[in-house]
Amino acid sequence: MYGGNKGFNQQEERFAAELEALFDENTILVQRTLRSGQSISYDGNIAVLGDVNPGAELVATGDVIVMGSLRGVVHAGAAGNVRSVVVAFKLLPTQLRIANHITRAPDEEAAVSMSPEIASIKNGVVTIEAFNSEWQGR
Repeated sequence: MYGGNKGFNQQEERFAAELEALFDENTILVQRTLRSGQSISYDGNIAVLGDVNPGAELVATGDVIVMGSLRGVVHAGAAGNVRSVVVAFKLLPTQLRIANHITRAPDEEAAVSMSPEIASIKNGVVTIEAFNSEWQGR
């Protein structure tokens, strides 16, 4: 790469290091985009290198990380773990669940964030915020 992308590469490396802290040995890596009608359930964490399109579904007992746009249904902490999180470059799910907490996308079109976002449970409510090195959700 040439020097013009130097800051972006450092940001990518920092993001990758922060994501690595979320993973453990019980993680499945999906290296494709999930299309409508496709579903993945896993007893552990799910990491997707691609998009999750509307009509697709991810269900994990652990965390869900999408290195792309998340526009389908996602359920992290499916076994009841309220400490589970959902992270995506573009977090726009039709429905988002963490443990027994359920939320859906707002009716009005939301502004798309320029940074990755993380959904977690804080004070009993699903909270979505920018994912960066200052995030202290756990």
